[in-house]
Amino acid sequence: MNKPFLILQLRPEDDISDNELASILKYSGLEESDIHRIRLEKKGIPQDLSLDEYCAVIVGGSPFDLSTPEDDKSEIQKKIESDFNRLFDIIVKNDFPFLGACSGNGLLGSYLGTSISKQYGEPVSCVTLDITDEGKKDSLLSEFPEQISVLLGHKEACDSLPDGAILLITGVACPVQMFRIGENVYATQFHPEGDSEGFIMRINAYKHHGYFQPHESESLIEAVSQQNTPYAQKILKRFVDRYAC
Repeated sequence: MNKPFLILQLRPEDDISDNELASILKYSGLEESDIHRIRLEKKGIPQDLSLDEYCAVIVGGSPFDLSTPEDDKSEIQKKIESDFNRLFDIIVKNDFPFLGACSGNGLLGSYLGTSISKQYGEPVSCVTLDITDEGKKDSLLSEFPEQISVLLGHKEACDSLPDGAILLITGVACPVQMFRIGENVYATQFHPEGDSEGFIMRINAYKHHGYFQPHESESLIEAVSQQNTPYAQKILKRFVDRYAC
């Protein structure tokens, strides 16, 4: 591999961030030597970042909410949102390979003009989603079953599909679950890197962040501990295989 994948992370908790990275590596097939990891929760995206140095960009989740009133957002959240808008100017214009999960989905959707609200929030859970007719044609999803299981948990989501985007996966409780802009820019509301171990860590870490009632944590842990989501994880592997350079 001549160029690394750029992994952008937004989680302030060291153990959760490290576990998210470990899961990305595990299910993508990447080694640490194949990536450049940047944690954005302290300083945002470096001003001198050049995408010419990378094969593709992968963005994970975060506890930040885009729908938080502007006056209530921290300075680092405001900076991260501004930095991503600057980055998307390049990514979307050049159709640069990108895969954003959960927060990455919201950031891209917001950039593309879609409102982000709590209308389609979903509790931490394993849910069954439908692959659309367009999704069946996409190389990341081709030959998948018509429905796949995914792990997710989000307070907010895209209220509608961004203009010009292709809906690839949809759900009953949250319609915009995966979309593509251009040929190479992808976003998922669910976590393709998610597994039971990582979600148990997140349940414990975020039990007071409004994703669910704290007293529900034990039942949620029991529920996700029994779940496997191989097709969701295969999306991550296919993305990496397609864009390795």
